[in-house]
Amino acid sequence: MTANTRDRILDALESLLLEKGMSHVTLESVAAQAGVSKGGLLYHFKSKDALLAGLVRRLTDRAGQQLKDHLDRGQSVASWYLQTPNTDNAADAVELEIYRSMLATMRTIDAAADTEVDEVQQALMEMMDSWSDGLDHEIDDPVQADIIRLVGDGVYLRALLGLPQIEPARYRQVVARLLAKSVEPVTNSTA
Repeated sequence: MTANTRDRILDALESLLLEKGMSHVTLESVAAQAGVSKGGLLYHFKSKDALLAGLVRRLTDRAGQQLKDHLDRGQSVASWYLQTPNTDNAADAVELEIYRSMLATMRTIDAAADTEVDEVQQALMEMMDSWSDGLDHEIDDPVQADIIRLVGDGVYLRALLGLPQIEPARYRQVVARLLAKSVEPVTNSTA
């Protein structure tokens, strides 16, 4: 089954970002990579910002599915949020590269003269909110939820910047301490 046109366009954008970087992303190059006309691309995405926002929303959907899978395994939102990206896992490595490209994209977008949030910034804010909304529902203490949110964001930022992760055993202790104060332990009834 072939992807629909919108998906093909987003696939093409991802490929260009990963292979050539943001400087090579134009509406024309994305349309050519997707095998559609520029008019066909503009039918689905009215501007370059709309195209980039579409990619952010696609990443948001992927993260939502990852969270759902995590919860289906009986784990908590907090433990999902505190995961470190595994660069040895092909899917995680690709996602990190896409997020790096999205960060580069954000640096290329000039702030509007007024204080209005542009479409890409709005999509990024929605993505970050979707990642952390569950924390506020799962954890009674809003300060503890914010601590987990900030630690998770920091861990992910280190990965995005290509910085070494905290030593794994020590990070497991950090996560254990945060989760001990945050959520009830998940019990496995098949033990």
